[in-house]
Order: sequence, then C-alpha cells, then structure tokens
Amino acid sequence: MSTAEETAGAEAQPWAEVTPDAARRLLVAAVEAFAERGYHATTTRDIAGRAGMSPAALYIHYKTKEELLHRISRIGHDRALDILRTAAERDGSAAERLADAVRSFVRWHAAQHTTARVVQYELDALGPEARAEIVALRRQTDAAVRGIIQDGVAAGEFDVPDVPGTTLAVLSLCIDVARWFNVNGPRTPDEVGALYADLVLRMVGAKP
Repeated sequence: MSTAEETAGAEAQPWAEVTPDAARRLLVAAVEAFAERGYHATTTRDIAGRAGMSPAALYIHYKTKEELLHRISRIGHDRALDILRTAAERDGSAAERLADAVRSFVRWHAAQHTTARVVQYELDALGPEARAEIVALRRQTDAAVRGIIQDGVAAGEFDVPDVPGTTLAVLSLCIDVARWFNVNGPRTPDEVGALYADLVLRMVGAKP
C-alpha cells in the first residue's frame, strides 16, 4: 500500500482519536471557526454555538481556547509527520520516496485544507510552551524530507547544491496548498499531489 492510499484511509475519520463525542464536536467546531475567522477573532461562545453546546459545556473538555488550538495543532502535525516518515522509510529509490512523500503530503493538505490552514498558519497564537512543542515536530518534518533529498544527492539521483534551502522550498510549496485549495476547483487532491510530486522531482534535478 502506498503512502497516498494510507493517507486516504486516515482522512475518513481525521479526529477519531478525540473522545468523547462532545470533545470531538467541539474540536471540529473550533477548526471551522479558526479557519473562517482566525484564532483571535473566534470566541469560546462561537465554538460552543457551532457545536450546538453551551459555553459552560466547552470548559468540561477544554480549559481554554488555546488548549483547543494546541490539540488541533498537535494532532495535525503528528499526522503530517507520520505521512512523511512513512514515505521516507519505505523501500525504493530516493526519487520514488520523495515523490511519494510530496504526493501524500500535498494530498493531505488539499483534502483536509480547512484543518491544515489552522494547523499550519495559527502557530503564533500558541503560548511559548505549546509553540515549542509544535516547532519541535516541525523540525522532525523538515528532517524527514531533508533525509530523502540527502539520500538522493549521495546516490547521484539529485542535483541539489543547497539541501536545507531546497527542503524549505519543498515543504513551503506543499503546505501552501492548504491556503488556496478549493473543492470546487479544477483539480482533485490526488491530481494536485501528482502535479506537485512531478514539480518537486524537477526541482531537485531527478534523473529520468
């Protein structure tokens, strides 16, 4: 099974790990509100209302609005890291692994674009301790992609003079999909993933 196929399965229940049901409903409502209005413009009353619950009910499951954002961000970054590590550790050439990583990473950012926008673009709203935790996960994400590119350079598959800079460019390209993807647009998440995989292989000078 490819990483893309595993990603598709995970998308069916993106918040399955959040229990009980009331906590999951509040988290989904928070994702929608943060994506639509931004973290700072969203109130706990907004979130509770979207979930069909009272503001008091929210505090049973989450002490603060920031705790909600932290949970969303942690789950999203864990999922993104898992996608990239699965691709990085699979069998195959560096080019095959990089294509799989990009295709799967982009697919997730397109298929889960509302969640991904919150996960990727509301980081600065977190307090110092929570932010440091998420930044550490981002470093691991960077390391997974950088490792594939380094393998490709070492094997003579890629022509990349600046591996750290190229890694940053690849990740930025993939993450930005969450900002512009539209379900009513001309391409599906699979098609965008395939397009970006091809673009990134060209970027690293992969041999045909």
